[in-house]
Amino acid sequence: MTQRLVTTDVLVIGGGLAGERAAIEAAAAGHDAIILSLVPPRRSHSCAAQGGMQAALANCVKAEGDSPTVHFLDTVRGSDWGADQEVANIFADEAVVAVRELAHYGVPWTRVRGGRNRYFIKGEDVEVDEALENDGLIMHRDFGGTAKWRACYAAAGTGHAALYAVDSEVVRLGVTVRDRAEAVALIHDGVRCLGAVVRCLRSGSHYAVMAKATVIATGGYGRIYGQYTSNATINEGTGAAIALDTGVVPLGNMEAVQFHPTTLSPSGILVTEGCRGDGGYLLDGKGRRFMVEREPGKQELASRDVVSRHMAQVMRDGDGVDSPYGPHLWLDIRHLGEEHLRTKLLEVWDICRDFVGINPAEELIPVRPTQHYSMGGVRVNKDGQAYGLAGLFAVGEAACWDMHGFNRLGGNSLSETIVSGRVVGRRAAEYASGTPLRGSTSDAFDALARSEKKAADWLARDGSGPNVYEIRDAMGEIMMHKVGIFRNGGELAEAVAGLGRLLDDCDNAVLRCREPGVNPELAFALRLKGMLRLAMTVARGALARTESRGAHFRSDYPLRNDRDWLNRTLVRWAENDGEPAFSYEPVGLIDLPPGDRGYGADERIEMTEPVDSYNGGVAENQARHGRLPTAEAMGSRLRRGAWQEVAG
Repeated sequence: MTQRLVTTDVLVIGGGLAGERAAIEAAAAGHDAIILSLVPPRRSHSCAAQGGMQAALANCVKAEGDSPTVHFLDTVRGSDWGADQEVANIFADEAVVAVRELAHYGVPWTRVRGGRNRYFIKGEDVEVDEALENDGLIMHRDFGGTAKWRACYAAAGTGHAALYAVDSEVVRLGVTVRDRAEAVALIHDGVRCLGAVVRCLRSGSHYAVMAKATVIATGGYGRIYGQYTSNATINEGTGAAIALDTGVVPLGNMEAVQFHPTTLSPSGILVTEGCRGDGGYLLDGKGRRFMVEREPGKQELASRDVVSRHMAQVMRDGDGVDSPYGPHLWLDIRHLGEEHLRTKLLEVWDICRDFVGINPAEELIPVRPTQHYSMGGVRVNKDGQAYGLAGLFAVGEAACWDMHGFNRLGGNSLSETIVSGRVVGRRAAEYASGTPLRGSTSDAFDALARSEKKAADWLARDGSGPNVYEIRDAMGEIMMHKVGIFRNGGELAEAVAGLGRLLDDCDNAVLRCREPGVNPELAFALRLKGMLRLAMTVARGALARTESRGAHFRSDYPLRNDRDWLNRTLVRWAENDGEPAFSYEPVGLIDLPPGDRGYGADERIEMTEPVDSYNGGVAENQARHGRLPTAEAMGSRLRRGAWQEVAG
């Protein structure tokens, strides 16, 4: 019989890179740690990351002059000035340590070959002499939106290599891993997080885990876009959803959703940015390299939001390739040669062969932009502490830390998993060291009873209500076609209305399988309302933000508006409340005031206040104490009209 109450020092919800790296810090500090994972950790979505991990090591000729400062500047520009600059600084400094540490864990990084090397750069076959003294150092490849070659890589299987190495360290340290286990609710008393209610996916039984510190590391919420995502099927936003349910923990920047330019058509499987970093081209239906004209400086290596919009516009203009699954474009990597593809881009070679039956050394790859990454998530401060609940932390894609702002640079997410795991894991361990495992077991058993009742209620539903998978598919269609790469007020309003109807349908949906034990339909049904609520926060946040910034592009408000919208969206939505509550906080400007990103259109409404009035003072205070700012506290940082529009 399943134990009803389990205790530990640190509970980590999620078994990917960020979660496992945080658990390593807890275990290294002498704490007992438990990792909950939907799947065995080595099958986590981190394993799918291909192209590289950004760290300013400056080991090759094309990386000369790189430094954490340059990495910081690229990250802030890439974010379209939506990032917390203090966090971006921490990240850039820590990344160089984290990547070298992975080598000690056993990651087989691709290495510099001293002497003459052949690279493709902006369409040209170039020979470069690498310094012999750098032979054997970690090599870099070019990625979008960066001033230097910075992406450290292990062929095209960087995530796979990193995850296996980190998981081996978890095993070495004796961290307890409970796979096929899903956190379905947080245990809290309104002030402090006390752990989580867990549902065993093998048996369907529930139990409670009480912990001194709880870390959410469940990844992104791409599956709210249905089939139109590169995310694994487990990326349904469960961590963000259970945090939102508390009503006291806000989510940040939920409208900031990234679309990756090159996913395989029609499957949506990622084709790494490393293809373009290594010299691949994008072609329209007539075989033309359209990015050379549209982005003459960066070409295919502008930031992902910019490249995705150009690709979508080419297809809108009728210059795509028609297929039974909709239009697509071409990625050409034939000129890189089979030897390069079968070594440095091996996963791409395998994906093309296995999923579309082509040889990428001889044939073009059909690609199109697809939802890929969630910049939004559980809002945390620079230490990874969630706003509103002491003892709750979040890391990786599940968190709005917020180093990505409104657009993430390629390779920064894989680095973030390790860096945030190190930094936040250390803080969670420190918190656990100074906090007794003290809390009312009645809070745990009450939360446990509520979760069990939810499952029982789903099984007891009868009648001819809608099917949960039909609701999921309808949600995906709404999100992709009305909250996608291009957005406008009319379609966003339609999305909000449509998602509202789906939330009503969810309350009336019925299951086809009524088995209480191993029941994937029930497991999904228990997640569905949380997914719909996340989708609603994305749509409403996008409707309220009347500007374009990074991946959030409003065709009816095409300018970036630093005067009125240089802020971060926060949203709270208690489980039983009818409507979400939005508020805003300043992003925090320290070193780099808003300006031209260096790619994409430089069209913006500039700030009217001095930079000092936008800096991190308010944000740091409110992050420290977990309180949301009021309109009065925001003062001139937010135009009152915009605040009233959203608050109303």
